[in-house]
Amino acid sequence: MLSGIKAWLRHPKLMLDRLRYAQISTKITCFYAAVLLLVLLLTSGLTGLGVFFSFYHQAEVELEISMNHVLRVLEQGRSIDMDFGRDDVVLPGVVLRIVDSRGKIVYENDVHYPPIKRIEENTVKNPPFWANKKMQVAQLRNATLYHARMDVEYRGQIYQMHFFKTITAEKHFLETLQKILFLMTILGFFLALLAGFFVSRRILQPIREMTATARKIEVEKMDRRIAVPPARDELAELAETFNHMLDRLEGGFEQQKRFVSDASHELRTPVTVILGYSDLLSRWGRSDEAVLDEGIASIRSEAENMQQLIEKLLFLARADQNRQVLHKENIELSELLADIIKKMQLVTKDHTVELLQNDDGLIYGDLVTIRQMFRIFLDNSTKYTPKGGHIVVVSQKVTGADGSFMEVDLSDDGIGIAKEDQKKVFERFYRVDTSRTKAQGVSGTGLGLSIATWIAQQHAIELTLTSELGEGTTIHLRIPLVS
Repeated sequence: MLSGIKAWLRHPKLMLDRLRYAQISTKITCFYAAVLLLVLLLTSGLTGLGVFFSFYHQAEVELEISMNHVLRVLEQGRSIDMDFGRDDVVLPGVVLRIVDSRGKIVYENDVHYPPIKRIEENTVKNPPFWANKKMQVAQLRNATLYHARMDVEYRGQIYQMHFFKTITAEKHFLETLQKILFLMTILGFFLALLAGFFVSRRILQPIREMTATARKIEVEKMDRRIAVPPARDELAELAETFNHMLDRLEGGFEQQKRFVSDASHELRTPVTVILGYSDLLSRWGRSDEAVLDEGIASIRSEAENMQQLIEKLLFLARADQNRQVLHKENIELSELLADIIKKMQLVTKDHTVELLQNDDGLIYGDLVTIRQMFRIFLDNSTKYTPKGGHIVVVSQKVTGADGSFMEVDLSDDGIGIAKEDQKKVFERFYRVDTSRTKAQGVSGTGLGLSIATWIAQQHAIELTLTSELGEGTTIHLRIPLVS
């Protein structure tokens, strides 16, 4: 410990740097000990000052009272002689000596008190700041005393009145008191270090347990959670926050694993087809034009599917990383819907597409992605609606307490979605009942609705879905209008 203190005194900057990078428990211990040391120093100092100030002040008051009383006695005409103090003209403990101009003692009430010359020889040149500046302080071997002098004229002669008051005769007691206070301060400091060490360790024990648990958590085994302390304090809040973060991380890792697996599966099929037709062309394509045409058409179709899948994956990757740029502007929704439906009616020959109501309304958004969102929903309607089915769009303006909105419903009378699947259809690569969709000749990547959901979120569009098996599906969009 002494070597550490010496090192601190020699290299304070080095020790401060070490403390800066020390453990939290060490910092708490040092801070706790430093605060308590400061409190002890202040308490000890104020206690010592209070004791001395009390002694000095009491002696000062008694001297002033005695001096005032002597002046009143003189005014009453009492003669200055050996009988001057017959009725205690000064307070008990105050010594009065009267000397004439030649230095001869005319009166004194305590013959055993040290002589005036000795007292003057031991007068302190720089008395304590709390001492009365009008009085002198003399420091004898075992006592400290006040000395006040007053000159009076009596019967044409000048007399000096010397008043003395012992401030404290317990010099040894005061020195012992100072030593005790100093030792108590040092002892309190080391006790504070010891108490701070144990208290900090106890306080930080839950954090160490959290750290140990966190070290045991691996990517492959993320089911472990931190035990939440029973006390509802900051540590419990930290544990709950950490567990919530782990839940999100686990969900993210699972989603990532599923995403990679599904993407690999989706890419493997067209790659397999392309490799198969390439092998077919290398064997018979040069001599058989029918095989050549079929192979080229199939390879082109699968390449286009791969291109669409990769573009969707890149879109979602940019969205996840907040790198998907949106150029928002004011858009007349009625014109946009009319244009989308018109073009869809031109290319859709097997379904009836109708825009029954199209109210005017100005929205703020990115024209490209808003158009993409509507096309995704309408493409899904055509995929999952049998030939001869109907797709109906209704856009109606509504005004409520929270502002004006455009409520757009996109409905079809297709195969519908089961209740248990309705929350999952917006997940990536999720496709409903592949046996039923294959029977309808439907194919896809399962990414469209995920992209549409992200676009809706970026434009504060409320998106809901209602569906019944065999009765069709309706997408509800509540789009904020520009005020």
